[in-house]
Amino acid sequence: MERQTVEIREALRQAIDEEMTRDPNVFVMGEEVGEYNGAYKITKGMLAKWGPERIIDTPIAENGFVGLAIGAAMTGLRPIVEFMSWNFSFVAADQLISNACKMYYMSGGRFSVPIVFRGCNGAAAQVSSQHSHCVEAIYGNLPGWVVVAPSNAYDAKGLLKSAIRFNNPVLFLENELDYGDKMEIPQGEYLIEIGKAKVVREGKAVTLISYSRMMKFCMQAAEEMAKRGVQVEVIDLRTVKPLDIALIAASVRKTHRCVLVEEGHLFAGICAEIGFQIMEHCFDDLDAPLERVCQKETPLPYSKVLERETMPTKERILAALERVLS
Repeated sequence: MERQTVEIREALRQAIDEEMTRDPNVFVMGEEVGEYNGAYKITKGMLAKWGPERIIDTPIAENGFVGLAIGAAMTGLRPIVEFMSWNFSFVAADQLISNACKMYYMSGGRFSVPIVFRGCNGAAAQVSSQHSHCVEAIYGNLPGWVVVAPSNAYDAKGLLKSAIRFNNPVLFLENELDYGDKMEIPQGEYLIEIGKAKVVREGKAVTLISYSRMMKFCMQAAEEMAKRGVQVEVIDLRTVKPLDIALIAASVRKTHRCVLVEEGHLFAGICAEIGFQIMEHCFDDLDAPLERVCQKETPLPYSKVLERETMPTKERILAALERVLS
């Protein structure tokens, strides 16, 4: 298959366009997805191609258009809902929590909700605490959600196509700062199975696990450790829920040490859940306590200096790797 170099935003656009071509029940709705070509240009040119019945600009009213999309999904359509920021999903919390993720259960299996909610998760550059919260631990606590968080263009396209075809609601978490990242991907269609993590760097000294934008810092830390002669095995979760604990456990049994990294907060976070599952499955294989690198316990500051102090960095990941190896 021929290959092309694309940004993450283009990979996402290709996934949506291909699935709209394949299935007339797929449509997009959200704030500024049409006339403005999308706040981050994911849907650029799609209104002109597909028209206002399939690329639908909504009012600034998340609770309203999320409810509309859930109803559409229950009656056989396959909506893709864009949140300009996942922080704005909190305005629609009642629809998301009380209806979207529970409807299949509450209806005794009569109503599926095949819907993808997608948009920017976590921090961007100085957008402060109103636009910087990571939502995966909050929503991941609720049965019924699948949570996907790709870190590159290849995974973004393959996973989004799989998410659109999925018959239950999917939270698809992107990052504003990653949209311009380029990567070579195949031309044409391919799918990536939901729920499968990937070893992106082989190693034998310690396992380093993360997802989404934090993968950049993990890879930088692994490269720095390689210069010191320490081979770090790096795992990209790709799907946060369901968790690929089998792949994680196989790696930890090989390296006997593990560092977990997430952009979200320490308390009751994704790293806390993964860490406990590692303890359940690999307790006797661990030669050192687990280490976590997370956002510090504060709303994200606006100040650049304080923002950097709060967030995980390459330096903090290196320090955690050194502690588990000492």
